Amino acid sequence: MPISASELLTLTREGLYCPLGRFHVDPTWPVERALITHGHADHARSGHGHVLATPETLRIMAVRYGADFCRTRQEARLGDEMRVGDVTLRFAPAGHVLGSAQVAIEKDGKRIVVSGDYKRASDPTCLPFEVVPCDVFITEATFGLPVFTHPDTRGEVRKLIDSVKLFPERAHIVGAYALGKAQRVMALLREEGWDRPIHLHGAMEKLTELYKQEGIALGDTPKVAAADRKDLHGAIVICPPSSIQDVWSRKFPDPVTAFASGWMRVRARARQKGVELPLVISDHSDWPDLCRTIRDTGAEEVWVTHGQEDALVHWCGTQGIKAKPLHLLGYGDDGEAEPDPAQAAETAEASA
Repeated sequence: MPISASELLTLTREGLYCPLGRFHVDPTWPVERALITHGHADHARSGHGHVLATPETLRIMAVRYGADFCRTRQEARLGDEMRVGDVTLRFAPAGHVLGSAQVAIEKDGKRIVVSGDYKRASDPTCLPFEVVPCDVFITEATFGLPVFTHPDTRGEVRKLIDSVKLFPERAHIVGAYALGKAQRVMALLREEGWDRPIHLHGAMEKLTELYKQEGIALGDTPKVAAADRKDLHGAIVICPPSSIQDVWSRKFPDPVTAFASGWMRVRARARQKGVELPLVISDHSDWPDLCRTIRDTGAEEVWVTHGQEDALVHWCGTQGIKAKPLHLLGYGDDGEAEPDPAQAAETAEASA
C-alpha cells in the first residue's frame, strides 16, 4: 500500500515531525533531533540535541547563540542525498537568506518538500530558490494576499540613494533585520554604485562580518561610534528596526528614517512607525510568486504554515489543488511576521 503524507510528516506540539526519520523540522521547542531550514530565530532555536543544517546556517546559529547551541551538529550539503532513519533527505536552496534551504523528505516515491521561508526575487547574498518537484509542498504565506506584489528591489534601493543626494545634509537611518535583510541592502547599495562607507549599528556587526567571511562583497561597513553620530551628514546607517525611533537615532544630523520591509507596502503601517522613507524590500515571496511556486512544484497537495493561510488555501482550491492550513505557532519572529488584526484590515490601502 502506498505511503501517505501523514506517515511521512505529522504535526506535534514542537512542530513538524517525521516519525520514520525521528526528527523535527524547525521545531519551536528543544528536541533530540532537529533539521533547520535557516538561521532566523523563529526557525532556528538553541537547545536541541542534534542539529542538521547547511554549513552556513550552522555558522549563523553559532554566532547568534554561541558555539554550544546544541550537543552535536551535522552539515547538510545542498543537493546531496542522505539517509536518516527510514527516509531520504535532500536540502535545496530556498533563496531566503544566506544558507537557507528547503528540505525534501522522501520514501517509496512519496516526496514532501518543507520550504521554510523563501523568495523568488534575486538576491546577491544567497543562492536562488530551486524548484523541487514534489507530491506535497509546505509553504509559508507571510505575504499571502493578492495586494502584496513587491516592486523591483533595486528600484527601492535607488530611492534611498536618490534621497541622500537630495538631502546631503541629513543622515539616512535604515531599519533592517540583522540577518539577511541588512546584508542584502548593503550588497544592493554596492551594486547600485554606492561606494562610500555603510555605517552599522553594533547589533549588525557580527552577522555582517560572517557574510563577508562567506565571500559576500559588502565593502566598508564601520560600526557607528557614539561620538561620531553628529558628524554623519549624508551617511547611510543601517540598524535594527527598533532603533529607528529610539533615542540612539536622534543623535544623527536631522535623520531621515527609512525601513526596509515588505510591510512597507502598507502605507498605514509606515505612518504608524513614523517612517519617512518606506522601502518595500522583502525576503519573502509576494502573492504572485507564492502562486507561481506552488504551480512550479507540481504538488497535488499544499500545506500552509504561517501568515495569510486562508487566502492561499482558498486560491489552491480554485486551482484544483488540495490544501490545508497548519496553524503552526511560533513562526514569523524574523521581523516580517503577520501584523495584528487591525493592521491586516488596512492592507487594502496598499493597493490604492
